[in-house]
Amino acid sequence: MPLAAFDTNQDRPRGRPKSSESAATSLAEVLNLVRSGIATTRQELERYSDFGRSVVADRVALLTELGLVDESESGTATGGRAPRLVRFCPDRGRLMVAMVEQSALGVGLADMSGRLLTEHHEALDTGLDAGATRDRLVALFRWLLSRHGEAPAIWGISIAVPGPVLTVQDSPVLTTTPDFLPGWRDARLVETLIEEFGSPVWMRSGVETMTMGEMRDGQGQGVENLLFVKVGRRIGAGLVSRGRLFRGAGGAVGLIGQLPVTGPEGEGTLDAQAGAAMVERAGRALAVSGESPALADILQRGGEIGVNEVCQVAQMGDPAAMEIVTRSGRLIGQVVATLASMLDPRLIVLAGTLAQTNDIFLAAVRETVYRVSHPLVTRDLRILRSQMGGSAALTGAAWIGTEELFRPDLLKEWVLSGSPRMLPALQAVQRRD
Repeated sequence: MPLAAFDTNQDRPRGRPKSSESAATSLAEVLNLVRSGIATTRQELERYSDFGRSVVADRVALLTELGLVDESESGTATGGRAPRLVRFCPDRGRLMVAMVEQSALGVGLADMSGRLLTEHHEALDTGLDAGATRDRLVALFRWLLSRHGEAPAIWGISIAVPGPVLTVQDSPVLTTTPDFLPGWRDARLVETLIEEFGSPVWMRSGVETMTMGEMRDGQGQGVENLLFVKVGRRIGAGLVSRGRLFRGAGGAVGLIGQLPVTGPEGEGTLDAQAGAAMVERAGRALAVSGESPALADILQRGGEIGVNEVCQVAQMGDPAAMEIVTRSGRLIGQVVATLASMLDPRLIVLAGTLAQTNDIFLAAVRETVYRVSHPLVTRDLRILRSQMGGSAALTGAAWIGTEELFRPDLLKEWVLSGSPRMLPALQAVQRRD
């Protein structure tokens, strides 16, 4: 359909520019009204936009031609002819998603509604060697696509990484690899993915994607104000405020592991005093000294003393191991209590091995937060553990990918061409390489 077709209507307000820019703007608005579920018929599109009947008809016709919406079903009649439902087509394209952690790698495939269709997880033996991890990620993406035969085209790649990703102000999509961890810019992860798959790439920290995954499909469904805390070697937090992920001024929200706390070993960071490394270190010391007979037995049999072993022994009632886990929970609880008193969340979700395998840790965090925080904050506050595991990061990455893909300013750039693969920024990267 030629661009002139959408600009020759009688319902355009006086002064509205007759150009492809205005056509793209109105097309993007109509698509997002349908995609979000705000409008499900042409009549509702007219009501919720500032466009007249002929403009809406033109935009819906073009979106149907592009395969982005469908009008094959009818709604319920209310005294006259039943209206035709305008529905978004989530199978028009696919998103590839990935989760990169210190010792694990996950990949998945999602539709355009952000629904995760399939996922795969494996241990990461390369220890975050940037080049080897990049090559393995590309190989897994190819394998994933080979399993799905004639799947729709890949319209985006969304990745969760183990470090903060600062906001890029001058481009709606990444064209170079950000410095989320030392050495990764030289690995050219983003550039390689664009060259291999020809799709836009987005990147967020693992904590941010897990936060969104928890809100969409986990404990946070239906909750508009949520605080998410992941406890590992690094301790990080994510915040959902009024249903939206809060990223701060530059994308470095939630780096609470660097906050100073005072524990039995004196003053140090929360990461050092309460994170997984502390639990492992203290657990090995108990095993060597014999203060924990259960951990000593594991060591004597040639086993490793890690977070899982300490948590399991604590869960079985070992006093020394219980003290380690309780200490971690209380220190983290003190920081979380401060955040809760400031942010007033309705729900706090705890994730990570310590939180998800041990009732003692959860009880220590709860006790501290409820004791230290302001009573008005804790009155309706729930503190729960995540049940999603590694799926939270992939689900959140899919959700973030769809939100970025259909962001109005980016959507205007690709909707008239019918595919985000035609974005000028991607074409420039491919010509450059």
